[in-house]
Amino acid sequence: MRFIETWTPATLVETRELSPSIREFLILPDQFDGAAYPVGSHINVAVTINGQPETRSYSLVGEADPRGFRIAVRRAEDSRGGSRYMWSLQPGARLDVTMPSSLLSVDWSRKHYCLVAGGIGITPIVGAAQALVRRDAGVTLHYAVRSRQDAAYIDHLTALLGDRLVVHASDEGGRLDLDALFAALPPDALALFCGPMRMLDAARHAWLGAGRPLSDLRYETFGSSGSLPTEAFRVRLKGSDVEFEIPRERSMLDVLNAAGHEVMYDCKRGECGLCAIDVVDVQGEIDHRDVFFSDHQKQENQKICACVSRARGTITVDTLHRADAI
Repeated sequence: MRFIETWTPATLVETRELSPSIREFLILPDQFDGAAYPVGSHINVAVTINGQPETRSYSLVGEADPRGFRIAVRRAEDSRGGSRYMWSLQPGARLDVTMPSSLLSVDWSRKHYCLVAGGIGITPIVGAAQALVRRDAGVTLHYAVRSRQDAAYIDHLTALLGDRLVVHASDEGGRLDLDALFAALPPDALALFCGPMRMLDAARHAWLGAGRPLSDLRYETFGSSGSLPTEAFRVRLKGSDVEFEIPRERSMLDVLNAAGHEVMYDCKRGECGLCAIDVVDVQGEIDHRDVFFSDHQKQENQKICACVSRARGTITVDTLHRADAI
């Protein structure tokens, strides 16, 4: 089953190098009105990987731009192929994209905001910083990168935030201490986070360790990151001899649906949990890349979000799809 997505044709207007490994793309839909969109919004982009049509999701950079949608893509050789496709495009290329949508909720009534970004996770945080500065809110941005050379939008953010931007560059010994950061925040502070899965797990543990309600830690995700390298794995269907190989460039959700097993989905970002299916057996290890399940549920390995999570080895699942059901 597929939820309806509204796609529109668009043109890649221009690209811009933000760092040796990050490129910005300005995309102009054919029907574009420049309307504002919520902080944390993303668009889906139709890509082609190994001759197969796929979909990739990218956060929009900054608030609405009258020139089109801006996204930034990090070139990752260990990715599932979306970044390689995007980096192969030249200005003038035609694309199909969706309209912006967001699952991120921001309470704009707080007095204190802490923004935390890890690497390419800065993309949705730029718009949050702009919106908070425009509201004259108390905001600080902590930006963790390998080096300042890798820090996309650092000049823009420095001009926007001044000394309220704190860059934590690993090659300068500037490790981000999330425990100390969250413990020092005012009691009413709201944190907005975007970064790789390991960093998000650390942020949630530090936030709870500081005695703060988890509802006050809001986050954007990018489901391509996980604890294990992205590699092919196998999926068996319960009660049958059917088995699929999930290649590194495709998700389990896409492979199962292409084979007619009708796994429902919505966000395809590991946030809504609609595509969660039962895990019957694990011969290897599951790499939970979603933010829907709790740490305890992930340890139990009884369910998996088919849209983003992966595995090493072979897992047996029950999609609950029955070909003979009426």
